[in-house]
Amino acid sequence: MLTTIATAQLPVLVLLLLAGTVAKMWTATHESEPGALSRLGPAVLVAERWRTPVMLACALGELFLVGGMLVTGHPFFWWSAVAFFALSTYVLWELRRRRPDVGCGCFGEVSAIPVGWRSLGRTVVLTGMSAGLLWTPQVPGWKTLAGLGWDHVPAALAGLAVLLALSPEVEETVARLRYRAPCEQRRLNPATALGRLRASTVWRSHVGLLSSPDPVDSWRELCWRFFVYPGRSPAGDPVDVVFAVYLSGRHPAVRVALVDSDGQPVAAEPLLESTPISAGR
Repeated sequence: MLTTIATAQLPVLVLLLLAGTVAKMWTATHESEPGALSRLGPAVLVAERWRTPVMLACALGELFLVGGMLVTGHPFFWWSAVAFFALSTYVLWELRRRRPDVGCGCFGEVSAIPVGWRSLGRTVVLTGMSAGLLWTPQVPGWKTLAGLGWDHVPAALAGLAVLLALSPEVEETVARLRYRAPCEQRRLNPATALGRLRASTVWRSHVGLLSSPDPVDSWRELCWRFFVYPGRSPAGDPVDVVFAVYLSGRHPAVRVALVDSDGQPVAAEPLLESTPISAGR
């Protein structure tokens, strides 16, 4: 009976580790705003220049554990999983004691809620789950998963339910889904807006006027992102080519204006608005 319960926790552990890996890598490579990692542990325990590498190292460590547990049956990976979650418990305890204002970062940016007893309890439960696997047959994890039957389902669902109950990220995710901020307050990576610009007909119509393919300035005003490029007017005079990209909707508008060195608009062909493009591009 106990072996069945312990074995049933393997898919739960694998799921949690993979979710943590993906979330950490996304947060480290798509920082939504400057200093976002300064609110997530354990990155806050190191110097600023090491925060992104530490976040990526944690993600890769989890991926390494998952791969080892699934591909081999070597005890090293099972003991490593126990050590990983036990160390995570200690790190979260230290974060709660030394930096009570930051989140655990367990699932990237969504784990920005300050570390509490639920987060600590979750790592304790995960430590116990991984320790229980030491008493199961030491075979590659994929064979264990392939051999799971209906008798393992209740134990797996019970383990998953306990972890969900101990995860404050669930409420945070639900709140984000229920509350949609106005466009003016919504975060959008400037690279996404730049991709929308370069997919538009306005860009293709004016790219020949640009002196450089890279913008010299960019800023956001409410729901618009502006990009400024050096260029020349149709008459050959130096101008700034200013593109404006709307940041909301599946078919965002893109507009352009030519401005001289005095900040005055340059008379040229009528301003164009792009034909609809997909926001996912």
